[in-house]
Amino acid sequence: MEEEKKNATIKHKIPAIFFRRWWVLLLAVCLLAVGTYAILTFAGKAQSRKTGQEGKAVAPAISVVAVQAIKTDFNVYITGLGAVTPLNTVTVKYRVDGQLMEVIFREGQIVNKGDLLARIDPRPFEVQLLQAEGQMARDLALLKNARLDLQRYQELWKQDSVPKQQLDTQEALVRQLEGTIKTDQGQIDSAKLQLVYCRITAPISGRVGLRLVDQGNIVHASDANGLVVITQLQPITVIFSIPEDSLPQVLSRLNKREHLPVEAYDRELKQKLAVGTLLTADNQIDPTTGTIRLKAIFPNEKNELFPNQFVNARLLVAVRREATVIPSSAIQRGPQGTFVYVVKSDMTVEMRPASVGEIQGGDASVKTGLSPGELVVADGADRLREGSKVEVKAQSGNSVQKGY
Repeated sequence: MEEEKKNATIKHKIPAIFFRRWWVLLLAVCLLAVGTYAILTFAGKAQSRKTGQEGKAVAPAISVVAVQAIKTDFNVYITGLGAVTPLNTVTVKYRVDGQLMEVIFREGQIVNKGDLLARIDPRPFEVQLLQAEGQMARDLALLKNARLDLQRYQELWKQDSVPKQQLDTQEALVRQLEGTIKTDQGQIDSAKLQLVYCRITAPISGRVGLRLVDQGNIVHASDANGLVVITQLQPITVIFSIPEDSLPQVLSRLNKREHLPVEAYDRELKQKLAVGTLLTADNQIDPTTGTIRLKAIFPNEKNELFPNQFVNARLLVAVRREATVIPSSAIQRGPQGTFVYVVKSDMTVEMRPASVGEIQGGDASVKTGLSPGELVVADGADRLREGSKVEVKAQSGNSVQKGY
């Protein structure tokens, strides 16, 4: 009986022992799984970090174009759109009526002042001259006879042989005939002048345009069109406009009687056509555009400028001596203002704040933040960050030219 109780007790304890061992085993398995997961996770992160570092280390350098900042004189220009305007444009018209007998000039010819351009039939005016000269000869004879009679009357009046009234009448006749002689002389001079007007000459030097009347036509002094238009080409002027804000700077130089150079460029502002000087400024500002007109004069010795041609005029108003100059494409703008990417010796870039002065065309002057000789990124800066590795694929001097 005791043995059966003992066996029953043993059978009752076996499940409890088994149950406790099962929990221990489950706990051990869980701990092992957690440890394995932690080890794998740590290893993965380490591997990722290592891979990232390796990827960062082997990242390719960014190709850029770098330009060296230089120290040079920097010219400051004011640019305005203008038109070539001749100093003189003359429509050659007729001074007398008659038939156009001969046209001597060629269309487009360069003529000098006084050159013969055409002839009008002079014969009617030659006849008028002959009549005036004949009338004057007749009146001269009458005047001579009247003066002789006056001398006789004066002698007789002294002898008290003629009344004073007769003497006075003879004196009046002499003065009348003298006036007639002056009138006759005027008729002669008028006829001679008409003959001069039959020869049409160039009133100015310049280029003649297209002929407006053909040879053989009857022309009149009242004709509106005239014979031809002559335009003076040398010298020639350019009238252009600048903003009113730039006027004080220009007037201060003009009032000092300084000669301000003006350069004329084509429409695209690429080809320089001619160089002249500023002549004067207009006397009022256009309120609709806020601009003022300036006039510059050019020698135009090679006829580079043509009347009514549109040009870009560049007025030199200042010269910054020994300025630090870089391409304008190197100037970057951010929330903190303007800056440049400077290429350091280890081929990385530095974001350098820079104070920019004037910008002219493709060049800019830098007031502070950059020294001559430093390399700045002129192309490819859009992909750069502070400390970026770069590869300079092209390096050149600045585009500014001395005397530009």
